[in-house]
Amino acid sequence: MSVCVFVEGGGLQAKTQTACRKAFRLFFEKVLGDRPKPRIIASGGRDEAYHDFCRSLEHDPDAFPVLLVDSEDAVAAGKNVRTHLRDREKHWTNAIPDGQVYLMVQCMEAWFLADIPAVEHYYGQGFQASALPPNPNIEQIPKRDVMNGLHNATRATDKGPYHKTKHGFDILERIDPGGVRQRSEHADALFALLLAKLT
Repeated sequence: MSVCVFVEGGGLQAKTQTACRKAFRLFFEKVLGDRPKPRIIASGGRDEAYHDFCRSLEHDPDAFPVLLVDSEDAVAAGKNVRTHLRDREKHWTNAIPDGQVYLMVQCMEAWFLADIPAVEHYYGQGFQASALPPNPNIEQIPKRDVMNGLHNATRATDKGPYHKTKHGFDILERIDPGGVRQRSEHADALFALLLAKLT
């Protein structure tokens, strides 16, 4: 049975979808080593990722589909992923099986804060690490603070201010997933699933 990860990201353009798939593939490869790799589907928006995931659940019995989306805000203590999404996305009415939906808390960019040296190396001269939120618990940093911090830290670099489609996937390729696992319990749960399923 193949594992398919339906990712929120990549937009509608083929170029950015390719960049999204490549970035997540390389990121997961660092965790999985010589194990088989999941198939990455860059669905675009979060609703598109959800619908692609639901279609796979219904029509592809040979696949183990996984949904990976931004949480968009903090996940309350004691609240599981399905409850968080059900409360946020009222129109997501299809049942989601346990262990098949995972969150980037509160957004993909929060993972970058687990490996600031890699982000600094990517941007080079002019990068201001002091502008980034200092909270070591990256899941508790509001999405707006993550994005504002990245903008302020990078605006004086030659690459210019952080831009999701221009820079985000290049950075994801470069960061250390080990640091992300240590500082994001939701990322750690995702990696644990992939390691268990892809043997």
